[in-house]
Amino acid sequence: MSGTLNKVMLIGHLGDEVKMHYFDDKNCVGRFPLATNETYTNKQTNERVSNTEWHNIVVRNKAAEICEKYLSKGDKVYIEGRIKTRKWTDDKGMERYSTEIQCNDFTFLTNKNEQQQNATPQNSAHTSEPAKSASDVSLTDDNDDLPF
Repeated sequence: MSGTLNKVMLIGHLGDEVKMHYFDDKNCVGRFPLATNETYTNKQTNERVSNTEWHNIVVRNKAAEICEKYLSKGDKVYIEGRIKTRKWTDDKGMERYSTEIQCNDFTFLTNKNEQQQNATPQNSAHTSEPAKSASDVSLTDDNDDLPF
């Protein structure tokens, strides 16, 4: 074991729709911002203070397609992945950095059926697809024989 760990677990709300980018070799990448909130009471002023942290989430291939299909702005989602910092040079020759969360597992926490039932009349003939989680679809090509 190398003695290091790069693991991130977040629960937050999408700040925008999933933006997809497709490559010539049939691979794709999905990106979306995720907001996490911290709320506490300032002991000096007794005011409730809320801080929002924004995270750039990156999902790839089949996982990206699932996120694009089932996630919408405002949806709550659990994300698990690792931190990756990219470096590039902008148009003015300045070095720029971007920190992203490379997602390798996720679970949708917003129940789409409840949302749609609240938005449409009960006697409507509207059918909807159930919310998906990463456990519904294999995100990697691992062929473990594990029973769970």
